[in-house]
Amino acid sequence: MKSNLITTTLRIVFPFFILVLGTATTQAQTEPWTLKSAVIHALENNIQISQANLSILDAQAAKSEAIGGFLPNVNVGANHSWNIGLNQNITTGLLEDVTTQFTNASVSVGVDLYRGGQNVLQLLRANLAILASQYQIEDMKEDVALFVANGYLQTVFSREAVGIEQAQLELTKFELQRTQEQVQAGVLPEGDLFEMQAVLASQEQQLVVAQNQYTMAKLSLAQLLLIQDYENFEIAEEDFAIEGQEILVQRPTDLVTKALDYRNDIKLALTNIDIAKTDLRLAKSVSKPSLSGFYSYSSRISYADRLEQTNTFDLVEVGVVESTGESVVRPVYNQRVVAALPIEDQLKLNDGHNFGLSLNIPILNGFSLKNNIERSKINVERSEFQYKQQVLDLENSINQAYNDSKGAQQAYVAAQKTLDARSKAYSYAQSRFEAGAATAFEFSQAKLQFESAQSAWLRAKYDFIFKIKILELYFGIPIADL
Repeated sequence: MKSNLITTTLRIVFPFFILVLGTATTQAQTEPWTLKSAVIHALENNIQISQANLSILDAQAAKSEAIGGFLPNVNVGANHSWNIGLNQNITTGLLEDVTTQFTNASVSVGVDLYRGGQNVLQLLRANLAILASQYQIEDMKEDVALFVANGYLQTVFSREAVGIEQAQLELTKFELQRTQEQVQAGVLPEGDLFEMQAVLASQEQQLVVAQNQYTMAKLSLAQLLLIQDYENFEIAEEDFAIEGQEILVQRPTDLVTKALDYRNDIKLALTNIDIAKTDLRLAKSVSKPSLSGFYSYSSRISYADRLEQTNTFDLVEVGVVESTGESVVRPVYNQRVVAALPIEDQLKLNDGHNFGLSLNIPILNGFSLKNNIERSKINVERSEFQYKQQVLDLENSINQAYNDSKGAQQAYVAAQKTLDARSKAYSYAQSRFEAGAATAFEFSQAKLQFESAQSAWLRAKYDFIFKIKILELYFGIPIADL
């Protein structure tokens, strides 16, 4: 059972399965673990799924950035400066060690009028990236659920094997007591008693082995879920019936056709093709001309004192009339030192506006644009090849899963027939042994074959259940619905 299940699982799930749990891991679960609760626990705490969720957040941030590409760029700038050192004193006109302050402020707005459709394409790519991340997470969840189901079914199988060994041990004890009574009555030879004692010892040994295997299976499942309280870790009593056999009536080709509509890995591969094609369109759009508009406003504020003209003036001689000798004078208004103008007045006096259009036409960029386009074309082809390979892998996996399920079904039917026959043979040998018509050795051989048939039937049952679930998983049927 274990080798068959693990071999099948490892062909499907990723090779390294790591669970990192949060606070819920350290808390013991009081109730036994069902398959559904184990799967949900794993899905909520798997580190790879958590990392994949971060990729969705990253893709959402890229989408927000793409939406922002449709909006204008608005920037506000300001600076305040101190000028300390030799400056002219406006009162005396002399150079003195003084401190002056100035403030500059500006607002600029830029908007893309045409960029070859880059904004639309970037938004489209961001949406595709979010979709791809979601498909990736769902595909990983299926793998995680399948891996947990394998460990859980192995534990259930080991527990039922213990139940079979315990039941057989009780029957052996009962037969040993009856044999001892018949030996004492002289009905059976003493050798039969020795044979039954040997059978009992072998049965006790098999029970110990089965119990150890069950303990190890529980331990492996607990470690798989990173449950620290191993001693109190128990699985629930669940009856796993064999269902879903109707899926084997269909042909593998029909199963592949249906799976192409359900499988997240196929959807992911198709989305990756769309992303690659969008990247190609983006690379081509960069080579197109771009047109943008801009506008900026700026002003300046000074905190230094200033000279203001008064209403009084002095007449200053500026020359002499040569013919008459009269002086030529002009009025020179007096000035006084006053404080700086109010800020709002300075903003109006010192403001400035700058606006215009900017056209950029790519001509030669060291072949970078051309090479980016070529690389994008290659990525499209690579994504298409990966999709084709994904389809081939899906076909092979479904054919393998279908054949495994058919083989498991036949093995289960054969094991059921063998168990029925061995049960009848065991009952017949038991009757003959109790009647003294058969030796203890003959009875023990019939009993051993019956026990072997029970184990083979149990192994075939869970192997069949698991392989049917693998086949159903290709159609989106959750593993927790097992």
